[in-house]
Amino acid sequence: MLSKEVIGKVLSRCLITGGDFAEIFEEDSISNSLSILDNKVQSAIGGRSYGVGIRIFKGLKSIYAYTNNNSLESLLDTAYKAALALGDLKEEKEIILNNKIIVPNNHIIKHYPEAVDYAKKIGIMRNAYNSAKDYSTDISKVSVSYADKDQKILIANSEGLFKEDRRVRTRLGISAIASKDSENQTGFEGPGRSMGFEMFEEIDPEFYAKEAARTAVTMLHAKECPAGKMTVAIDNGFGGVLFHEACGHSLEATSVAKGNSEFSGKLGQQIASTKVTAIDDGTIKSAWGSINIDDEGHESRKNILIEDGILKGYMIDKLNGRRMNMEPTGNGRRQSYKYAPTSRMTNTYIAAGTDNTEDIIKSIDNGLYAKKLGGGSVNPVTGEFNFNVAEGYLVKNGIIGDPVRGASLIGKGSEVLMKIDMVGDNIAQSQGMCGSSSGSIPVNVGQPMIRVKDMTVGGR
Repeated sequence: MLSKEVIGKVLSRCLITGGDFAEIFEEDSISNSLSILDNKVQSAIGGRSYGVGIRIFKGLKSIYAYTNNNSLESLLDTAYKAALALGDLKEEKEIILNNKIIVPNNHIIKHYPEAVDYAKKIGIMRNAYNSAKDYSTDISKVSVSYADKDQKILIANSEGLFKEDRRVRTRLGISAIASKDSENQTGFEGPGRSMGFEMFEEIDPEFYAKEAARTAVTMLHAKECPAGKMTVAIDNGFGGVLFHEACGHSLEATSVAKGNSEFSGKLGQQIASTKVTAIDDGTIKSAWGSINIDDEGHESRKNILIEDGILKGYMIDKLNGRRMNMEPTGNGRRQSYKYAPTSRMTNTYIAAGTDNTEDIIKSIDNGLYAKKLGGGSVNPVTGEFNFNVAEGYLVKNGIIGDPVRGASLIGKGSEVLMKIDMVGDNIAQSQGMCGSSSGSIPVNVGQPMIRVKDMTVGGR
């Protein structure tokens, strides 16, 4: 990684046009990805990515540039060109860096990816494939993916910060397709952790494979979901993607600072039911979305976003913190050195409540039980969303009945938050990738089962 001497010279060059803050982000990552389709290895790709990102602030103006040439000449040239975009030449400032801090890893790695050969990784994948394929004769196709990444980063800035960190993540993905005549239905599971190959000592690939197959088969034999206003119970785990998309993005300073959020300027106000407490916590041990430090060098932490329905805080990065006159919260994240960081979620979830899940179902006279949610879309300015229900069931007189397909949940984030009137005690989290202006990053979503007293269900 870059030396203290080189970093000091580059940061000094960044400020030759009157900038008041400069930052270097160096990344050296090794990643592997494998895929199996129809029990055949389709691809096995390994790669290395290296580069240096340079960011400069001048008041509320920001410029970002990057290069994969780490020679002093190239770095100084990149810094010079970036600085010129912010003004005229002035005197170069001397930058004094603190001693380097090697950030302690809160997520202990036992088996680094490079120490595990492809045969072992493929063995895990084949076990998952066979478990899904053998689940039912309705399963027509199964694909399994595996990915790991070992990312080393260095962050230094003109305020003296000088830190190094290392992040290791592993993820398995299983997609099962069930077919009958011309009808196809899909089930997917994607467990991941901030762990090495030891992840498979904690999770059972065969369980997730069977779960993906079960979802596909169940939906293949489901009837079409009726449309209309109804009470909806949304189950734990990936059900939390609704809060993540419909509300979480609206609590990121990326949109809040510019007034492009339905929650801008509402700190201290009630924005949700008193049943709702929502948290973003990047410190959860070995969780998929966890980080030791964010991509600006701030320590990760547990941020209470909503407490008993009251808006307590936002997720804030350094630049938007300037705009809001608020301190960063450890949420400055980016996909790689090619992106400037901005405020992003880590592990975001609705906290456990006190309601029993059986009581939640029993309380529904006529409604929908959304066991799993799929993809969707949301407008962070208005909070309006539309989510597919990957696995759903009708509920009649407090009893879960027939499975239904083709259901979607339609609404507005702020309105749904106020309509949550029961929160279960069975909290769980699931893994996903979140895309935004600073690229695609790993996140956890989660919640216990919740009940929304009424919302629009799309169907037929």
